[in-house]
Amino acid sequence: MTTAAPFQERYLLAPDMIADPYGRLDALREHAPVHWSPMHHAWLVTGYDQVMRCLRDPAVSADRVRPLMDAVPQGAREDAERAFGILSRWMVFNDPPQHRRLRQVFQEAFAARAVARYRAFTEKATRAVLARKAVPGRTGDLMADVAKPLPALVFARWLGIPRTDAAAFWYWNARVADLVLGTAQEESEYRASLQALVSLEDYLAGLVARRRAEPADDLISQVLAEGRVGDSVTEEEFVGMLTQMAFAGGETTSNLIANTVLALHTRPAQLAAVREDPGLAQGAVEETLRLDGPSKMSIRTTVRDLELDGHTLRAGDRIFLVTAAANRDPARFPDPGRFDVRRTGATHLGFGFGAHFCIGAALARLVAVAAVGTLVRDHPGLTLTDPGALTWQPSLLNRSLTALPVRY
Repeated sequence: MTTAAPFQERYLLAPDMIADPYGRLDALREHAPVHWSPMHHAWLVTGYDQVMRCLRDPAVSADRVRPLMDAVPQGAREDAERAFGILSRWMVFNDPPQHRRLRQVFQEAFAARAVARYRAFTEKATRAVLARKAVPGRTGDLMADVAKPLPALVFARWLGIPRTDAAAFWYWNARVADLVLGTAQEESEYRASLQALVSLEDYLAGLVARRRAEPADDLISQVLAEGRVGDSVTEEEFVGMLTQMAFAGGETTSNLIANTVLALHTRPAQLAAVREDPGLAQGAVEETLRLDGPSKMSIRTTVRDLELDGHTLRAGDRIFLVTAAANRDPARFPDPGRFDVRRTGATHLGFGFGAHFCIGAALARLVAVAAVGTLVRDHPGLTLTDPGALTWQPSLLNRSLTALPVRY
């Protein structure tokens, strides 16, 4: 009689886990959907129901400012005080009722009906970007050519960033992403990221002042006109949250576009289905969010003891909510490893759930569906030039290609 080999955990930032984490995550979920990892000093929660329980339970906190601060090298700490004060005003790092108070300021502006006003602009911007970059017969990097500049164009228009300021604005955003996503490693990188966050806040504070004096057709003007700034939130809190909006506006959507194009062009039958029925571009984006989305996990902390799946999570324990595994849970999704643009049924967790459901989901979907639908419809000759040699950014949180080489 043979016995099964003991389960062996893998470091989540090991090269093979960055390249393709899903087989190992499936094995971890099957072994134990709630697993204490000495390697990561955290609970790894990989089952769908267990992740949902954590997302709903007030014992699980979204506050990550202290762990981010603890990761900063000692030599850069003197630069950190103001920057982490800004992060503390991000609603994504706050729990109810503070989170609810902050989020309500943007609720109307982010509603699907409000975002739909930008559909015509988004479709026009998509055609313009593709006309410049996706010239038939040309080779290029779809990440650099389309997936990154298109969300940047739409988001800058929506937020009201003048074109003359766009270069500095997106530079600051990239450096802030290095800090928040954990890709900053050296002391000099941390210093650059901390300074970028401060510069971004200074810039947005100035833009808010300008919009108070001269309202325009943009997010800042809309929220100011609603009268909540200075009432339910302070102007400092509003500007701090705008830095979060600025950071989140491009990264997730860029990765969602690229990952969806990759998913379709490695599955000819699914690509053909979207070509036959362009309305299925929406289904392709949703299935990418489930199967290989731009976010692999979110990090939480217990604020008091919590019983979960027969385990006691102690107050102060760190939790990795691995949505990349939960979204492939066979208890929730039939044939979970299959990419199906016509899939219906259970709700995926690609944008989170509950109080912390991504407030920008409607805008991200609008831009991604426009990009994917136009590429499939208007660029039937698009092919991946070297799908076997793709590489991914080393990140615990994000699922992001370094490049996506194509022939248009």
